[in-house]
Amino acid sequence: MLTTDSIEAILVRLPTLSIGVLGDLFLDRYLDLDANLTEPSLETGLDAYQVVRVRSQPGAAGTVINNLAALGVGRIVPIAIIGDDGEGYELRQALAKMPAIDPTHIISWVGRRTPTYTKPMLGRAGEPARELNRLDIKNRARTSGEAESAIVQSLDHVWSNVDALIVLDQVSEMDCGVVTALVRKRLAELGEVDAEKFILADSRERIRSFRNVCVKPNAREGKDIDEIRKNSRRTVYLTQGEAGIRVFRPEAVDATLIPAYPVTGPTDTVGAGDSVSAGIASAVAAGATFEQAAAFGNLVASITVQQIGTTGTANPEQVRARWRMV
Repeated sequence: MLTTDSIEAILVRLPTLSIGVLGDLFLDRYLDLDANLTEPSLETGLDAYQVVRVRSQPGAAGTVINNLAALGVGRIVPIAIIGDDGEGYELRQALAKMPAIDPTHIISWVGRRTPTYTKPMLGRAGEPARELNRLDIKNRARTSGEAESAIVQSLDHVWSNVDALIVLDQVSEMDCGVVTALVRKRLAELGEVDAEKFILADSRERIRSFRNVCVKPNAREGKDIDEIRKNSRRTVYLTQGEAGIRVFRPEAVDATLIPAYPVTGPTDTVGAGDSVSAGIASAVAAGATFEQAAAFGNLVASITVQQIGTTGTANPEQVRARWRMV
């Protein structure tokens, strides 16, 4: 499936590529808490955790962007609407530190909140930290028609200037995020008109609703694989964790199983699916077959899951080293 030469061909091509990422941009904010400094609150008597470091990075669609940037993709074009708020400013700062990001189509919208996952990590020196209850900020009101129109306009503007497009529908609440029904309809139209351009969609709740694009359901969604395939009309990547990826070509009856690469030691699967998406889309855009792209996605994920307490990434040297190992 993969060979040293095919991996090199992908990695060498990546700096020449432009990949769009349409979807929900979150801020992942990690609060590192030192358990040795915990003190009682004089007002409530409850533990007052002491923050010794704040780590902010793009999350959700931003995790896909992180992985594309680490792999060395030459130009990454996010298409998203975020809030005109402090979290939005923090998110833009985090994106500005990354290479190859074109922020033109990240729109700050008055009245929206920037979706944020705040993750308190409690630990002591020399010990692994444990994540406490996460604090979520999300938009639970419907995305306005004006905002939807701005998203579609940006999508149309970007479409002819990217080699591939990744779609991440992270928000569970219907039509409260970036990928609304109207946006999915436009994606279906573009996918029908230009079937050769690779679009890969991932969705927390609505993977069955995508038409004329490649999709990446997980094992839980696999029970609906016939409906997903019928609606997609394109290649389907069914991810199954340690069991690998089943690739369903539209013209084939059966799937091709692409095995996962074995991993030993502690693992953290947060963001693993996003690293798979980045690996698949960048590999296809670089000229790999759909099956080779699935194997490349598995290879990238086998690196990222070994990075504990953060959403991991894989750079070209790590990819080469991991390939030599397996």
